[in-house]
Amino acid sequence: MDVTSGSELPSDAPIAGTPPDPERLGPGFRHLCDVIARLRSSTGCPWDRDQTLDSIKPYTLEETYELLEAIDSGDDAAIVEELGDVLLQVLLDSQIAADEGRFNLIDVVDGLTRKMIRRHPHVFGDLSVDSAGEVAGHWDRIKQDEKQRESIFDGLPAALPALARAARLSKKAARVGYDFPKRTMLFDKLREELGELSQELFPNGEIPLVAASVDEAVEPDPQPFDAERQQRIQSELGDVLFVLANIARRWHINPEEALRAGNAKFQRRVGYIERRLKELGRDIRTSTLAEMEQFYQEGKRLEREQS
Repeated sequence: MDVTSGSELPSDAPIAGTPPDPERLGPGFRHLCDVIARLRSSTGCPWDRDQTLDSIKPYTLEETYELLEAIDSGDDAAIVEELGDVLLQVLLDSQIAADEGRFNLIDVVDGLTRKMIRRHPHVFGDLSVDSAGEVAGHWDRIKQDEKQRESIFDGLPAALPALARAARLSKKAARVGYDFPKRTMLFDKLREELGELSQELFPNGEIPLVAASVDEAVEPDPQPFDAERQQRIQSELGDVLFVLANIARRWHINPEEALRAGNAKFQRRVGYIERRLKELGRDIRTSTLAEMEQFYQEGKRLEREQS
């Protein structure tokens, strides 16, 4: 198709903002709700009948992380499956609550619909906005009014992973103006926090200049310092990590996603070491550090060439 000729998209191309076909979604969703209700019934599954909102929490968290992994993989079939598992958690939670006489799925759906309309007055009302930043500001103000919250941090889930929570905390503070005027100033803050950490770690407060190398054996780490000093070190390290999360925010990077990707990259490259050693009839547990590093760099080089 010649996109310069003014031709329209093919008739089967997706159109953004189009809801699913109600004739297909309605019966299918009703059938799914019936299946979940049946599982909770007296003739259903003993495991499902035994679940409570509290007991199901670990599975909800697990399914959420599995969805993130599927999205990272880019595998649409896996994403569809994991989205289904997350939807299952919503339906099962709602059915459990309905069975206990607390609320039901209709309450969940109606409440969510009203909230989305209420928090998007620029779409469903007459409010005008010029940027995504303005939308976020209006969202926060509407949410603040709804919840009658006293602090800008109220409502932030305590169970968030610590790095993700650090980014959210600093973002909420920034929305009310508590932020460094220039994002590059954060690196001066990082140097300050690293200096405070080094004061606790090293006798003279200076980080030793030791080049990274694999030419010698790994020496055992000394025993931890006394409890009071260990607590101070932990506190200073926490400050360093918080600044790094802030740097990520100012450069529009999700630090939790960045670390997840870093973890996956490390696991993938060590897996390459294991495979290469296995090809040579070797085991990673008995190989030398220099050998492992050689294959690590080889795998890293191959990844770059393939990308």
